[in-house]
Amino acid sequence: MRLPWLEDLEGVFPPVAAASSEPNGLLCAGGDLSPHTLLAAYRHGVFPWFEDDQPILWWSPDPRMIIELAGFKPSRSLNKLLRRGVFHVSVDTCFSDVIEACAAPRGADTGTWITAEMQAAYCDLWAMGHAHSIEVWEGDALVGGLYGIAIGHQFFGESMFSRASNASKVGLATLATQLCRWGFEFIDCQVANPHLESLGAIEIPRAAFIARIASTCERARTPGHWALDADLSGGEKP
Repeated sequence: MRLPWLEDLEGVFPPVAAASSEPNGLLCAGGDLSPHTLLAAYRHGVFPWFEDDQPILWWSPDPRMIIELAGFKPSRSLNKLLRRGVFHVSVDTCFSDVIEACAAPRGADTGTWITAEMQAAYCDLWAMGHAHSIEVWEGDALVGGLYGIAIGHQFFGESMFSRASNASKVGLATLATQLCRWGFEFIDCQVANPHLESLGAIEIPRAAFIARIASTCERARTPGHWALDADLSGGEKP
């Protein structure tokens, strides 16, 4: 299969049904990480994922993993942890720190797909009010968090990190509760992994995912930095 290049397509993403089955979801290459291109990609059900020695690669896997917000219920142990207020949770207070932590090597893996170019691009989106970070604090230490893109009433999750047990789960559970209050339907989690499955994430066919984001992305919501409802922040941050 010859991989289409965005430059040859005048910057228009191909139909996601044209994505490869192996590797799952690889759609096209090239283009750039400008705000215009990134927002167009997410609206199309596509996201970038590549390493430093590769061109920009764009993906739309089938199936797609999501968290349904209306039926989201943290586990009993996570609910107990949330009630204890061990962690303080904030939003959009240190986006660059969160994405840098998400990019840090994990375990024996010394590489990262969240390249310096990628970090700069998403920091630009945060400055414009399209990207958002959830920060989880233990005292004055940043111990967990996640970031993603919001378009209309749709949140596209990108990555998370945890330096304390269950910190990222607390962040995601808090975000899910807040988004549900704002009328969001689900969080896009891209591809399956056991951590997300433990939080109730499910897989749906790509065609169903594309149909749903067509509606949620068009529901009006002004971009801008977010603030959590007061009852969701948990413990006090010094």
